[in-house]
Amino acid sequence: MQFSSFTFLFQFLPAVLLAFAAARRHSPRAGVLVLAGASLFFYGAWKPIYLLLFLTSICCNFCLGLLMADPRYCRSLGMLGVALNLATLCYFKYAGFLLDTVGALSGVPMPLTNIVLPLGISFFTFQQIAYLVDVMRGAKVERDIVSYTLFVSFFPHLIAGPLVHHAEMIPQFRRAGSTRTASMAARGLAIFVAGLFKKVVIADNLAQFVSPVFAHVDAGGSVTTAWAWLATLSYTLQIYFDFSGYSDMALGLGLLFGIRLPVNFRSPYRATSIIEFWRRWHITLSRFLRDYLYIPLGGNRLGEIRRYINLLLTMLLGGLWHGAGWNFVVWGGLHGLYLCINHLWRGGRDVKQDGALSLARIAGWAVTFVAVVIAWVFFRAGTVAGAWQMLRGLSGQGDQAHAYVSPGVLRVMDLPILLGAGQLWLAGSIILGMAMVVALAMPNVPQIFGYREYRRAPEPSALVRWRPNALWALLVAIAFTIALFGMWQRLEFLYFQF
Repeated sequence: MQFSSFTFLFQFLPAVLLAFAAARRHSPRAGVLVLAGASLFFYGAWKPIYLLLFLTSICCNFCLGLLMADPRYCRSLGMLGVALNLATLCYFKYAGFLLDTVGALSGVPMPLTNIVLPLGISFFTFQQIAYLVDVMRGAKVERDIVSYTLFVSFFPHLIAGPLVHHAEMIPQFRRAGSTRTASMAARGLAIFVAGLFKKVVIADNLAQFVSPVFAHVDAGGSVTTAWAWLATLSYTLQIYFDFSGYSDMALGLGLLFGIRLPVNFRSPYRATSIIEFWRRWHITLSRFLRDYLYIPLGGNRLGEIRRYINLLLTMLLGGLWHGAGWNFVVWGGLHGLYLCINHLWRGGRDVKQDGALSLARIAGWAVTFVAVVIAWVFFRAGTVAGAWQMLRGLSGQGDQAHAYVSPGVLRVMDLPILLGAGQLWLAGSIILGMAMVVALAMPNVPQIFGYREYRRAPEPSALVRWRPNALWALLVAIAFTIALFGMWQRLEFLYFQF
């Protein structure tokens, strides 16, 4: 069940909101039970059989946490729990990749695997690993199975994040709905609509300039320079608006229930360095990789050489977290290399990030943006060979004889418009330019709506600021109406595959 589906918007969500409101009048505990039950139903609606795996994972990790209350066995049980979680993740996500790799290296045919990847397994596995590690470090053991279940399964963040921390979620669940106000609900609804608009109006309309071109190069074809840049830049904006749109929708849904989820994006394409990019892009994953991988590996405490090794290992594993394929390894390795170069350039000195527009900042932004765009080629391509074909096209070395040929059909909200090949490229460039302006020049959704994370100050004020008044209600209603037309395209969120 997708957030951008009519079933979710007009059946599931209204029913859950009504049930939660009724239960909350009885007690906070009843509200938590309703949300936990609704979240499990939400997950089971995809493939009911995988709900058994999900519940088994929750129960095993919860019981391990209880047993870890005994300090004599805390560390050994915690390590066992981490190993079991990683083993489950590796089986479902990486078994086929490992067998294919071994077969390619050894020349011995490996048995075929047809394992369906459970939705959200990377997210709910990492969250529970973080919980076990925190208990090993001395965090309080959670003894309420319902609150723990809701922490793992809360449907707004369940499938594609943001990655949440038990210490910031469970206290909110225990008073679920007690801080909810009409203004908070209105703000949540507006944020949800903004995220929906980003997904179905911007991201999904950019997809038509991405998918056929990358499919062509993955099949062995080539691409002209013009189409290579249009496809690559379109994907750069598509994945941002798609994933940040999902994250915004999660924030809005959380507010409808009085829950504040962490912000996952803060205008990442405005970053003037790779270090800053990773402080703005998929913020909760960056936090997890830092706290549970980079720092345990030694961080920057063991000398400069070890620091760069740790950075490379962290980003390589971060790439593998996204998917089982060498293209994701290359993507992670590139970002690891970028971070090492960035830290070497800074020479260990703190760099002041003022708002002044300078040649140095413009150059830093340009280098960062191009580096990120090049890495996205490997992230999007289905094969490494396809990624190299796209890079050849970007550099003007594509084979013109087998280059991608546009079908000459522009789809606006799934409405087909016949155009010539040149006209379609021009239309795509205009759409891309408009999306670029939104990403680079406009305030982001948390800024516009003054979103406040749990126990943190609100986002900085923006020139355009939401207010609970009639004008904003009209704007939100118009955006929602436009988004409804875009929902007919039925394109899945990109991060569902991870």
